Amino acid sequence: MTDFANAASETKPFGTRLVAGLMAGSVLAGMPAVALAQDAEEAQAAQTVEPVVQQDIVRSIAVAGAQRLEPQTILSYIRLRPGEEYTQAVGDQVLKDLYATELFSNVSVTNNAGNVVITVTENPVINRIILEGNARIKNDKIIPEIRLAPRQIFTRSKVRADVARIIELYKRQGRFAATVEPQLVQLSQNRVDIVFEIEEGPKSKIRQINIIGNEAFSDSDLRGEMVTKQSRLWTFFSSNTSYDPDRLAFDQQQLRTFYLTQGYADFRVVSAVAELTPDKEDFIITFVVEEGERYKFGDVSVESELRDFDSEAMTARLPMQSGDWYDAERVEDTVEQMTELAGTFGYAFAEVAPQFTRNPETLTMDVNFVLREADRTYVERIDVNGNTLTQDKVVRREFRVAEGDAFNSLAIRRSEARIKSLGYFQENFEITQVEGSAPDRIVLEANIEEQPTGELQLSAGFSSIQSFILSGSIRQRNFRGRGQTVGLSVNYSRFSKSAQISFSEPYVFDRNISMGADIYHREYDNDFFATDFNRYKQAQTGFTMRAGVPLSEYMSLIGSYTFQYEDVSIGDGFFEDTDGDGVAECLQSRFICEAVGERTVSILGTTLNYNSLDSRVRPTRGETISVTGEFAGLGGNVKYLRMRSQMGKWFNLGSGLIFSVNAEGGWIRALSENDTPGFDDVRLTDRFFLGEPQFRGFDIRGVGPRVVRLRYLDDDGDPTTDRVLETIDQFRETKNRAFDDALGGRAYYLARAELEIPLGSGAREMGIRPSLWLDVGSLFAIDRPQLDDFPNSFQSRSGGMPVYFGPLYDADGNPQLDTDGNPVSGSTFDAVDADGNANTPVLDPNGFYREVLFGDSISPRITAGIGINWNSPFGPFRIDLSQTIKKQEGDDTKTISFNVGTQF
Repeated sequence: MTDFANAASETKPFGTRLVAGLMAGSVLAGMPAVALAQDAEEAQAAQTVEPVVQQDIVRSIAVAGAQRLEPQTILSYIRLRPGEEYTQAVGDQVLKDLYATELFSNVSVTNNAGNVVITVTENPVINRIILEGNARIKNDKIIPEIRLAPRQIFTRSKVRADVARIIELYKRQGRFAATVEPQLVQLSQNRVDIVFEIEEGPKSKIRQINIIGNEAFSDSDLRGEMVTKQSRLWTFFSSNTSYDPDRLAFDQQQLRTFYLTQGYADFRVVSAVAELTPDKEDFIITFVVEEGERYKFGDVSVESELRDFDSEAMTARLPMQSGDWYDAERVEDTVEQMTELAGTFGYAFAEVAPQFTRNPETLTMDVNFVLREADRTYVERIDVNGNTLTQDKVVRREFRVAEGDAFNSLAIRRSEARIKSLGYFQENFEITQVEGSAPDRIVLEANIEEQPTGELQLSAGFSSIQSFILSGSIRQRNFRGRGQTVGLSVNYSRFSKSAQISFSEPYVFDRNISMGADIYHREYDNDFFATDFNRYKQAQTGFTMRAGVPLSEYMSLIGSYTFQYEDVSIGDGFFEDTDGDGVAECLQSRFICEAVGERTVSILGTTLNYNSLDSRVRPTRGETISVTGEFAGLGGNVKYLRMRSQMGKWFNLGSGLIFSVNAEGGWIRALSENDTPGFDDVRLTDRFFLGEPQFRGFDIRGVGPRVVRLRYLDDDGDPTTDRVLETIDQFRETKNRAFDDALGGRAYYLARAELEIPLGSGAREMGIRPSLWLDVGSLFAIDRPQLDDFPNSFQSRSGGMPVYFGPLYDADGNPQLDTDGNPVSGSTFDAVDADGNANTPVLDPNGFYREVLFGDSISPRITAGIGINWNSPFGPFRIDLSQTIKKQEGDDTKTISFNVGTQF
């Protein structure tokens, strides 16, 4: 009984055990049980017992599931420590701390009577990042935008951020429909490959540009002022048809500028909204504008606070007058001109503040240009920064101001142009102005960025006569950083070869005197068709020395001296003693025979140059004029006077359009007469030649006078003694185009016009610059032999050219033998012999020939074409496609040419 009571008491609450005890006691004492029970209930009701809350104290913390991370490392990320009280809030904080590390994909926390177990699943390690589906944007453009990388921990948040960056990259390219879907490829050892599957989609174009609120100007007029263009068939190559928020903001400014130039001073763009179509392929842009009233200029005046400028005199010279339509651009130009004018007088920081007074009643705008007083400024110091190879003096000597001089804005701009013209530094070079140690002192800084000045160029072309033409040159325009130029060029083709070494020093002993020298060797072989019929070789070896001095800022005078050895030779088969007098006579063309022989030429030359180009490498504005005179006869055995001139002008038309026109011409006159009848006084090697590369659309020496030996053909096109002469076209269709010699001319002219057309930003980034060009020119003036010089020969249609035979061959190609067993090399055909009897002609297997002169005409030749310059990864590349519009009979045309090079 007692044991049972004890067992029951252990399982009952404290209050129940108390009642049971009291009841047991009352029975033993003989007390009424009911009374005792009532008393117990009253006591229990009167007493409020507080519940007991058991507190869990953390005894230990264990980590389960860790693979790469040490448990102690994981525990360092949480704030819970043994001995602290564990609650649900504490467990939630552990989860937050561990998820914040982005090291785990799953975390759970369990508490077993103070023993806390943290179970983790680690995020995998990235093995590779793979891009799929990207064709428009290459990997090297996307990878830098991705923050995830191999051997990093994979997290979903970072993947989402990388997806957003890739999509943003495509949006900047105008592809708003692009989508990126990341995929995970599970690998062993808890590694993954992340694959970004890219759907690029079409480029989002501008379908329509709507303008609301315009009344003075049509929609098409306003669209023409914008950079953004509507997508149409003819704008296929333009990148401005894609949506660009920055371009849209710029167009708003363009509209405002346009209206302000037309007198609408109150114009404003109310809104500009770009809406993407539901298919995400096109944008519709809507501009809402408010034109306002149109104003005219009212009172315009100048108020000068500078002692060197008279207000009334400057007012009289203002470009706008009262009553003209208001033009904000003219106001800005006037401010700039007045500022530059003040700069020329040394006021570097002069301020021109236009003050506007709008008169709504009369719709006029009064403008008062206030030229505020400023102290005269002097150049305290010139700093040259950024040059690692180029010596300071190379830059400093191009400055048109010196330290201590009064500041002059025109001289600063000229200094910028001269430094850029060197071609050693970046195209956007500018001289910055920094305040000096005193208010009237200024420091000029030339912050340059050097670029490669070495040039290695390889050129190739295809000629209908010479087949492939190869040339190469290497040149360093800033040798040893001293501004010197050294170069070596080699040209090679089947029939021409040349080599040249050159050196020039622009400042001799740091004086403003330039000197240079060239050593060269050139060979020309006109045996175009591997035949002995028309072979002659021309070789020139010599040197040139030159020196130049400046006459003014833009003009210089250059003197030169050239000594040259020349040798023109033909095959031995072209010489024969036809008269039996022991003297071999030349049986080649008379034009070739006159040049045969060796000679030395001593030439004095002078050149007057004018050059105001903003860049000699790639000019965009300015002009150049050159006049050269040469006198041969101070020594040597050749005497002549030769004149050449060249001029060019470049225009920057804006929006990347560069237009240029160039013209050149030359004339030569012999100062000694040729004693041989029928020979030109000016030798072949001294005349001008015209063609590739000067005259695009024609082959090398393809323009101007040339002699061609045509055959006599019968009706079937076979050689015959009948006097039916073949045409030049028939002649050039044959494989054996014997005797086709360019003769040059004593005068020529050539004019070129070219328009460089800008493409979109993508093409500009690739360095592609196309151009349209037109060339017009001619080469002419050569003496023709008279009929009286050759009375017994056939007369050609050109007037008096004799008939010749080439070497005679049999059907097997072996030379014919005369009665003495010697090869018959050729003879002049005379109609009658010495007794007046008719000669019987010896028929060459190719028939009779007649030499015909073509192309000696002042009439212009005209070609046009498309040129493409490309700064390719392997170097500058130029290709020209030509179409001949007008030519003369006998000219040799060429359709395509190209060259490629590189820089170092």
